[in-house]
Amino acid sequence: MHLTELREELGRIDIYLLDLILKGTYAENARVLDAGSGGGRNSTWLLNNGYDVVCIDRDATTVDALKAYWTTQNTINTDERFLVGELDALPFSDNDFDHIICSAVLHFAENHAHFEAMISELVRVLKPGGTLFIRMTSDVGIESKITMSETGVVRIPDGSDRYLITRESLNDLLTKYNLTLAAPFKNVNVEDVRVMSVVVLRKE
Repeated sequence: MHLTELREELGRIDIYLLDLILKGTYAENARVLDAGSGGGRNSTWLLNNGYDVVCIDRDATTVDALKAYWTTQNTINTDERFLVGELDALPFSDNDFDHIICSAVLHFAENHAHFEAMISELVRVLKPGGTLFIRMTSDVGIESKITMSETGVVRIPDGSDRYLITRESLNDLLTKYNLTLAAPFKNVNVEDVRVMSVVVLRKE
């Protein structure tokens, strides 16, 4: 396969999500929720390869664009696959999904309560034994460069305001929601101005 074909096949899928796929975490035909799907970068490969994927995003324009694209593919029911909604009030039943992807979304939480509400909903709709893939900003490695706030939203060195996950808050989540780490806690430090963490949780 040429590089161009590889790019077309994989799109802009998160490299850490791709790693999980290559390791066999996502069984064939698994039901997957892309929570905060945006332009669909992390769901395209899954949709093209027979997974039962549902995408939800708060931005109606983005969801409409996804519907328009996939309508041209004539392969899926776009009304069932692409939904407008909020992560703190998911329109799904309990234990509905085998896996959930939530990439670069949770760090836009407005405060601790908002973050907790989104996490609670994601865990609710995840089946026991299923995984929750999270990529978001954290304080790991740049603790001395930031000042934590009461809300959890912090001005990080790159100048942006982000809700940060910490080792302590991660441990609290594991305990409160009966979760375990399904993969090592990974952190990518971008020149000491931003740290993006990958957390893969399993619901017990």
